[in-house]
Amino acid sequence: MNAIWLILLCGAVLVGALSGRINQVTGAAFSSAESAVTIALGLIGIMTLWLGILKVAEEAGMIRLLARLIRPLSRRLFPQVPPDHPAMGAMLLNISANWLGLGNAATPLGIKAMEHLQELNDDKERATDAMILFLALNTASITLVPMTIIAVRASLGSAHPAEIIGPTILSSLCATLAAIAAVKLFVAGTTGTGLSPRVIVKFIFALLLAAVLVILILRLGRSGYLPSETFKTAVGLLSTWAIPALLFIIPLMAVFKRVRIYEVFIEGAKEGFQVAVRLIPFLVALLVAIGMFRASGALEFLVRLLSPITNLIGMPAEVLPAALVRPLSGSGALGVITELLETHGPDSFIGRLASTLYGCTETTFYVIAVYFGSVDVKKIRYAVPAGLIADAAGILAALLVCRAVFN
Repeated sequence: MNAIWLILLCGAVLVGALSGRINQVTGAAFSSAESAVTIALGLIGIMTLWLGILKVAEEAGMIRLLARLIRPLSRRLFPQVPPDHPAMGAMLLNISANWLGLGNAATPLGIKAMEHLQELNDDKERATDAMILFLALNTASITLVPMTIIAVRASLGSAHPAEIIGPTILSSLCATLAAIAAVKLFVAGTTGTGLSPRVIVKFIFALLLAAVLVILILRLGRSGYLPSETFKTAVGLLSTWAIPALLFIIPLMAVFKRVRIYEVFIEGAKEGFQVAVRLIPFLVALLVAIGMFRASGALEFLVRLLSPITNLIGMPAEVLPAALVRPLSGSGALGVITELLETHGPDSFIGRLASTLYGCTETTFYVIAVYFGSVDVKKIRYAVPAGLIADAAGILAALLVCRAVFN
């Protein structure tokens, strides 16, 4: 992160001076800093609520129950974490919230999971392998319903705003497989064991599985297949009722376990304010650098520089800014994609591809800054390359899927 932050800042100033946009760079620095504080303060309420509810769930034994249910899978993915540790349940809740598109609920759950993982960390300033895999699964989370971009498409008059659900699910699934494979390879390379034949076989298997998914999508796309309305309705109901159901079931089960729910909730909720305040320096540092980089025109130059590569893989040059901004800023990417939808139409190939990109990728640097910042981890090791590999896999999968389904 040190090198990336320095490149963003110095590159923004140099390009801004050469392009005559130095005033815009200065303005972006101040406005981005203000936005970072606003975002952090806006997280206080939701974090206070969900950390309080999660504390009630812990006291009621629900986290331990979830951990036991996913023990067969968790042992393989997170061998360093004891199966009955609260981190397992918190990670499951976070990943489930991401699947349902409940981003506001996923963030405090993810922070709580990082705090539990930090309890198992011998070197408090250095990220563990489990932390990095958890971050990779967040940046490449399977997305069942990308509600934000569907709402934007509907507002711009799309005839079928939800038609990107199928491509998004399958593209994000490919990204998730790539994230797991990348982390496992990095772990093999940094533990002194090297790339053993077993590791290489697992990596090849993951790539083959991703390839099979893409081929399946190609076949389904040629037949005009799209997810049924029943599936969309079912997943939409899950997204609508997930939070109310948790707010009903968790306190009710805690009562049966004789938990003093109000006192326990207050105890957990106190952490929400503290965590949100701790995030402010990390958010300011990241968003200021990104805002300056965009305002200087450096991002536009980077797009022109990379356009020959995108031409080779058949990606429209117009979509490249969205792909580059998405790992840096969710709101920035949404702004770029909204502009594309307005210019080219939400039902154009460019509009559909950009919409799918938004749903199958994540704000990698934001997630890394928030989650590691919440537990004061400074040495993040290979978290950035693992997240970017997942993003790249999602982008490539989205391109193949959209060409199969929408061309």
